[in-house]
Amino acid sequence: MPFPVQRLRRLRKTPQLRKFIQETKLSIDHFVMPYFVCPGKKIKLPIESMPGNFRLSIDELVTAAQQTYSLGIPAILLFGLPAKKDEKASSAYADDGIVQQAVRAIKSAVPELIVITDVCLCEYTSHGHCGILKDRQVDNDTTLAILAQTALSHANAGADIVAPSDMMDGRVAAIRKILDEHNYSDIPILAYSAKFASAFYAPFREAVDSAPQFGDRKSYQLNSANAREALREIALDIEEGADIVMVKPALAYLDIITRAKQTFNIPIAAYNVSGEFSLVKAAAEKGWIDESQVVLEILTSIKRAGADIIISYWANEVAKLI
Repeated sequence: MPFPVQRLRRLRKTPQLRKFIQETKLSIDHFVMPYFVCPGKKIKLPIESMPGNFRLSIDELVTAAQQTYSLGIPAILLFGLPAKKDEKASSAYADDGIVQQAVRAIKSAVPELIVITDVCLCEYTSHGHCGILKDRQVDNDTTLAILAQTALSHANAGADIVAPSDMMDGRVAAIRKILDEHNYSDIPILAYSAKFASAFYAPFREAVDSAPQFGDRKSYQLNSANAREALREIALDIEEGADIVMVKPALAYLDIITRAKQTFNIPIAAYNVSGEFSLVKAAAEKGWIDESQVVLEILTSIKRAGADIIISYWANEVAKLI
């Protein structure tokens, strides 16, 4: 019925009423906190472009992981900074690699914490690209074997979930095959399925020193203008055996999250990436915005769009707010 019988403001009158009918609610049960691990001891190096985030040695990382778990956050995502890089990304799949060591230490100290490991080569290659090069081009099929070996090494170390982020065609199938062959059929794959070539990654690349030494990643990451192609990527990863699929970045791609949620019957993760984080931090430092309110609004929008899991550098802070 029309106004004045219908008055939607009736249910907005008080905080209690607004909370009572709130459609989308954030829960710390669905958050993942990313961490960057580096060689050494007692190292906690601030990342200038990502205030409040650090490069952590394993001992410091274990302490941070314990704190994250104590906040009720169920999972962390690990990125490694190796002691050395080469053209073959050999540190990515070494048994004594930085991520492999970190996984063992965390699972020993906090066995209940879900440890997700990023499976990519950009942090480990001397050229900064996400795969093995041939004639200055990333060779898709050669890279698959290295990615699979890296995922296996993470599983051997005790990772709960492996998360390929490289955007090579066929990498989910290659990882699923090698895990199953080595009795890790119960290890889930969280695929960075719709990972767009984005300017929002800039602070992250400082954090892990992974900027390409030449060219860019547009030949393997998605064109930011393409929604249908993103859905094709997701469909193929599911067909190859992905258990969870991801949209990355999140905030500029809320429509992709929604379309993925409506199209696929599978958990959808969204990565609230470094650039999204740092823009808000910079504005808050200047006093232009209320950081807590903006953060909650952003994360609620990601949840409202359809994300089941949110990876965010605000996870620890948000756990204290909600």
